[in-house]
Amino acid sequence: MPRPARLFALHVVIGAMLVVSLGRLWYLQVADGAAYVRAAAETRVRTVALAPVRGRILDVTGLPLVANRTVPVVAVDYMALTHQADGGRAVLARLAEVLREPYARVAERVRLCGGDVRRPCWPGSPYQPIPVAGDVDVPTALQITERQEEFPGVSTELQPVRTYPLKAAAVHTLGYVQAGIGQDGLEAAYERDLAGRPGRRDVVVSSTGEVAHVLREVPPAPGADLVTSIDARIQQVSERALADAIAAARRRGLPADSGAVVVLEAKTGRVTALAANPAYNPEVWTGGISQREFEELPLASRAVLGQWPPGSTWKVASVAAAAKAGYDLSASYDCPGSYRVGDRSFRNFGGIALGRMDLREALVKSCDTIFYRIADELWTGRDDDVLGEVAKGFGFGARTGVDLPSEAKGAVPGTGDLPGHAANFSIGQGDVLVTPLQLARAYAAIANGGTLFTPRVAKAVVRPGGEVIRTITPRSERVPVPPAVLAFIRDALTDVPRTGTAAAAFTGFRQPIAGKTGTAEVAGRADTSWFASFDQEHVVVVVVSQGGTGAETAAPAARVVWEGMAL
Repeated sequence: MPRPARLFALHVVIGAMLVVSLGRLWYLQVADGAAYVRAAAETRVRTVALAPVRGRILDVTGLPLVANRTVPVVAVDYMALTHQADGGRAVLARLAEVLREPYARVAERVRLCGGDVRRPCWPGSPYQPIPVAGDVDVPTALQITERQEEFPGVSTELQPVRTYPLKAAAVHTLGYVQAGIGQDGLEAAYERDLAGRPGRRDVVVSSTGEVAHVLREVPPAPGADLVTSIDARIQQVSERALADAIAAARRRGLPADSGAVVVLEAKTGRVTALAANPAYNPEVWTGGISQREFEELPLASRAVLGQWPPGSTWKVASVAAAAKAGYDLSASYDCPGSYRVGDRSFRNFGGIALGRMDLREALVKSCDTIFYRIADELWTGRDDDVLGEVAKGFGFGARTGVDLPSEAKGAVPGTGDLPGHAANFSIGQGDVLVTPLQLARAYAAIANGGTLFTPRVAKAVVRPGGEVIRTITPRSERVPVPPAVLAFIRDALTDVPRTGTAAAAFTGFRQPIAGKTGTAEVAGRADTSWFASFDQEHVVVVVVSQGGTGAETAAPAARVVWEGMAL
């Protein structure tokens, strides 16, 4: 091709390319420019939530159960690390050395949660500073601050962290906080009140993901305080009494492994103490926790989630059911060593015959065979549903509605197709299950004359300055038991600590209380020890799993609680 022709062809090609490029540029800038501007803006501005200072949780006297303190915290800028040549590994290695922690432990805390990532990890925004060490000492904080060239993307700042003046006491009831959010107990149940209002910081992010500057910032508003009905002193007394009871049972050769103490205000349904064992030190949440450590924590409160057969503490419901079915409470009944139901013999505790007695004495001496007989006669007459109906009327088999995130509902099974099921049911054995809080609630109804409360731990939400935002009041209903029957049960139970099954545990005890022991058999395990008690003002329920009889373990622990409350 002649040279002029080749030049002309080249010009044509270049011109065509220029036309195409100009057309594409026009499309991007004009035809679809708005969409690209929006996309660019979305990728350049990020909003970071600013956590407010959480409100405190206070006991009934105003003593802090959960508070805040400001401590030096070492935090890492996730985006700054990821844009370093090695992904920040060298910085984290130096940081681990300064913090005197393994590199892997520090690196784990910087990971973002999601997918298959296990604890510890960061559940918040990658644009927020990620705390990797809390409450570091001043020399360590200064070392990091003064050597910033060695720690790019690492900062030390003062941050509020949760503190627990009572340590492990009431830990399940109070709950814990992770990434600024309440995860259990009151921290979760009253999250909206305690958390306050988050602030926000809008940051401009470069195309590489680094924060260029702050666009705007709205400061957070602090959370409100939560006043509870918990009495810190009684809570600590209950914790010690429970721990000592478990330890004493073990010294006697029993495999006691857990338990609970519940103290309620009988006239209001407010919670004075909820102790559960095993417990843990809530300080473990400060600074991060591994998945293995998390899985080993005893997070379940035995006071509201523990379920056991109630044993003879259940007999109060069976007496009320007998009265409803027409049995004469003052009539005389024989208490033989055993009672035959169908082809099976059901024995008294220890197989001991106690002679003739009325239902009052049957409660005081805890005669099983009288209740076997009543249950058998009700089952034979097909009126055995009254046992379950009355039990449910006391709130058994349903959640109490306490202001905590989770609780067990227990079990009130049918009395079954076999008469033996009804016999077991009548003395709180078989498939009957209750929680300590359910039992305390039912005994409060007996103590106060028939009002069944929905228990409440919180009393009021108040501003940091003390102004009451709202009060929290327990709801209530009536148990379907006549006042005269409740009075009969109350009067009978006053003799249990004096002359009945708990007399040995309460020798020399001067306070006028009423109570009922319970010893529940569990297949393949040692007996569950119960004692439910009350006076005009309070209810105290103690349970020790695999703790033996109610008289030898739970009753002495309840006495310690009562004596501590009287101080």
